[in-house]
Amino acid sequence: MKRRSIHKIIPSQKVNMGGHVLEQPLPNNRMDQLDPFLLVHHAEWKLKGNQRQQEVGIGGHPHRGFSPVTFVFQGDIRHQDSFGNDAIVKAGGTQWMHAGKGITHSERPSAELAKSGGMQEIIQFWVNTPSKHKMEVPYYLPLSEEETPTIEEETYSVQIVAGEYKGIQGPAKTYSPMLLMRGEIKAGGDAEFEIPSHYNALMYLLNGKIEVDNKLAQTKDLIWFDNDGESVKISANEDTRFIILSGEPIGEEVASYGPFVMNTQTEIMEALRDAQTGKMGVLIENFE
Repeated sequence: MKRRSIHKIIPSQKVNMGGHVLEQPLPNNRMDQLDPFLLVHHAEWKLKGNQRQQEVGIGGHPHRGFSPVTFVFQGDIRHQDSFGNDAIVKAGGTQWMHAGKGITHSERPSAELAKSGGMQEIIQFWVNTPSKHKMEVPYYLPLSEEETPTIEEETYSVQIVAGEYKGIQGPAKTYSPMLLMRGEIKAGGDAEFEIPSHYNALMYLLNGKIEVDNKLAQTKDLIWFDNDGESVKISANEDTRFIILSGEPIGEEVASYGPFVMNTQTEIMEALRDAQTGKMGVLIENFE
């Protein structure tokens, strides 16, 4: 089995999103997107505690035309939306939301975390949706760590969130073929992951240091792979946490503005109008 080579290793860049400073591996100064992946944000911060839930996190905002997906690594996140979904996803879990024709949601720490304080660490990435599915009814799935299939080996573990790997099917529903995984590898360990050669693929390191294709990658690096093989092999120099995002390119034009991802500017203008007129739903948050 031929192993993929590395196209680029790109250090993440810090960005300020509405007062929240976080890492942005994608987009970067080398590429705007890696079809079907549009954006990757890595947030890691400490909540000071003695706060009310409504004072922290991100309040109600709309989306259309893609799936914002959140991996929770520390702390938790509470999701409420205009379709009545209300769930708390804890560390090890995943929040999967297909925005479809339009949904309004909020993302905040739980009341308990806001009050007690502590670390919150998440990765949110945006997955594009093929045009034929962009205007479907929104879909929301909260996944706990226990509900996520996991492969445990001596030196590494990997969770399959979406797609099929070694006969195991990830529970999240996707609208184009992909394989999405999150994992950990111990210092001195090796791991090899099979990924279809026609899938675009990237790996992001939350922390640690590994060798791939005779190159060194470290904390907060994005590894962009060439489509020249069917597997990726990594060797860990340090304990490392990582995510692997891979998927079949959709190959369509992308028009985006803020929280909307469509195919044309006309569709973006329609999304703006629909959000302003309440067609993406109204969210009235409930707080404990």
